[in-house]
Amino acid sequence: MRIAICGSGVIGVTSAWYLAQAGHEVVVIDRQDGPALETSFANAGEISPGYASPWAAPGIPLKALRWLMMDHAPLILRPKPDMAMLRWLVAMLGNCTQSAYAINKSRMVRLAEFSRDCLAALREETGISYDERMQGTLQLFREQKQLDGIGKDIAVLKADGVPFEVLDRAGCIATEPGLARSSAPIAGGLLLPNDETGDCFKFTNALADMARAKGVTFLNNTTITAMVEDAGRIVRVETSKGPVVADAYLVAMGSYSPHLMAPLGLHLPIYPVKGYSLTVPIVEEAHAPVSTLLDESYKVAITRLGNRIRVGGMAEISGFNTDLPAARRATLEMSASSLFPGAGAMKEATFWSGLRPMTPDSTPIIGPTRLPNLFLNTGHGTLGWTMACGSAHVIADIIGGKRPAIEAADLALSRY
Repeated sequence: MRIAICGSGVIGVTSAWYLAQAGHEVVVIDRQDGPALETSFANAGEISPGYASPWAAPGIPLKALRWLMMDHAPLILRPKPDMAMLRWLVAMLGNCTQSAYAINKSRMVRLAEFSRDCLAALREETGISYDERMQGTLQLFREQKQLDGIGKDIAVLKADGVPFEVLDRAGCIATEPGLARSSAPIAGGLLLPNDETGDCFKFTNALADMARAKGVTFLNNTTITAMVEDAGRIVRVETSKGPVVADAYLVAMGSYSPHLMAPLGLHLPIYPVKGYSLTVPIVEEAHAPVSTLLDESYKVAITRLGNRIRVGGMAEISGFNTDLPAARRATLEMSASSLFPGAGAMKEATFWSGLRPMTPDSTPIIGPTRLPNLFLNTGHGTLGWTMACGSAHVIADIIGGKRPAIEAADLALSRY
């Protein structure tokens, strides 16, 4: 079967790999001149199945109001006359219940755990290298009340059999020795030892090269303008370089997926939530993180990637813009410097922003649509890197008519 994939971020490329492995002819279409040049380019670098949690949770509305007032706010809202923004915010607030949180987190952890296993198998099979480390994630709490409030997360981790360890300050420093030089308050932490780290851009490009060797075609610098439906099926993708015809079509365009689907009468509840990152050269090895630390107070991830530190985070709801305000950079610098002082050359850091494709329930949309040859693999939010291989494995099975290795019915668009 010939399959056209729209999008060559980490989701599109991993989908291409697993589909090619299943024996399909695959063509990947993207407007950029190479893979992983948008949201997959400089994300936080964490592969954190144990930290897979919905943004919508009990108490989040009140927390959000407090965050908006902070000097280094983890949440930034730039209101604008945008009905898509309003609908998304209302839908997200509707998921801020205990029951919805438990359901959403459980299915996110299910997919993320499966994805980590798929990545491990892929790594063993191919020897792919991407500055990977397997030393876990430390969620660090600066305040005791944060540490006291992790009960609901621990309950889900226990239910799903995810290993974890609750640490005091000394335990946090033993896990991340660079914290010993920090004067920041550290009440404790939650260690998820099975989590991993790695450079998503390096991984995606290395896998794209392997996919090409298996016959996958990449149409770069090619803008997708429309999908054409006829007699209840997609018959072609219109692009800036002419039509692309296939037997089946997969949309993996992140935040831009709703624009492509709307003319077909398919409404995807995905909205861009902007994130920022710094990539910092390491100057003092002993002071740098050894894996990933999540600064819970500021929602910032600090990750070791080879001889660099990736500092990523924040959530800005402001539509489709990728500007780089100095205030956002200051927040990232403050979080990293307060916890790992002197570890990196901050003045030499590269500043970046990307648009995370968020659903109201934080769960991606993976599966079929009302059109029998049109499929979706999109809406992964902050966890595209964490969930990429598992999502690709699932959608490749679905497109190929096979039963996925995990329960996937509740990941489809039909849940909305």
